[in-house]
Amino acid sequence: MYHAEITGWGKCVPPAVLSNDDLATFIDTSDEWITSRTGISERRICHTSFSDMAIVAARHALAAADMDPMELDLILLGSLTNDSLCPNTASLVQDAIGARNAASIDINSACTGFLYGLHIGTNLIKTGAHKKVLVIGGEFISHYMNWARRDVAVLFGDACGAVVIEATDKEVGLLAAKIGCEADAKYAIQITNLGSAYSRLSDEFLYVGWNFEGQEVFKRAVKAMSQACIDVLAETGVPLDEVNLVVPHQANKRILDALAKRVGISEDKVFVNVHKYGNTSAGTIPVALTEALEEGRVKPGDYVLSATFGAGLTWGAGLIRWGDRVTPLQLSDAQMPPCEQTALEIIEPHIKRYTEHAARVTD
Repeated sequence: MYHAEITGWGKCVPPAVLSNDDLATFIDTSDEWITSRTGISERRICHTSFSDMAIVAARHALAAADMDPMELDLILLGSLTNDSLCPNTASLVQDAIGARNAASIDINSACTGFLYGLHIGTNLIKTGAHKKVLVIGGEFISHYMNWARRDVAVLFGDACGAVVIEATDKEVGLLAAKIGCEADAKYAIQITNLGSAYSRLSDEFLYVGWNFEGQEVFKRAVKAMSQACIDVLAETGVPLDEVNLVVPHQANKRILDALAKRVGISEDKVFVNVHKYGNTSAGTIPVALTEALEEGRVKPGDYVLSATFGAGLTWGAGLIRWGDRVTPLQLSDAQMPPCEQTALEIIEPHIKRYTEHAARVTD
């Protein structure tokens, strides 16, 4: 049986930075309020499109693997903020990078999209159906943000990451995964007023809404992710103390701390970058994994545990055994188009639109 080794990795974070102090200029909040509750200091704002970020991340991952895009036979892209309803964004990436031999599939599972894609891609390689797969995860979540809602506006940011997985005889890569869904709480995280369930004739269709039940999300996220981690370790037979690094979904610092405590993981083994980017949904794990490699936190043969939770309410965890290589074979100079605006300038028209709408609804 084949295994699926991670041979390439890459990220794309937009250049425009939106700080907590920036948010305080139009929302009743402060840097201290946000940091103490979420651990987030700043986040990135995309100035172009989600596909632009995905293409850049893909090119970096392919360079790290020293792989010709024509060698890919599958692209799996996890995101809920695709460029359009159709064509799918994976096909846009396929065209841009020149991967003409690759089937292209989008996965909409919100924050769990990347791990789900890695799980699917790994199993397709294990069956022999595919040999070289590009897995992408990311979001342009600011495009759908209601900037009048403090509870969600402070949490999210834009970013994208990607990995290349290849068939190998070595017992490395994603060794096991546990995924699931608690659909009884499907509306605890919901983007409303957008989709075929909503009338396009309604004025509200022009204003993307959010339902976010923070306490319910916290409780279920910690419980589901921790149990999934325990189950994955039990399935693989790897003791908890042999796990070298944990790269979880970067939702907020409180959830990360609670997860570590519940599973019994030392906090110094948990990779955290939520302070820099906020919650980038499907982008958090591949971006964090890329940065962990860049910082030398991953060593050859390491066990890397990952866990995630998102709308649906979907959840999952996976245990990765790293291969022999922790440095890229090649580097790419891919980057987003230049940005000539500040983050505040990018979102200013949207702030105005949503604050005016909120005032009308209140009146």
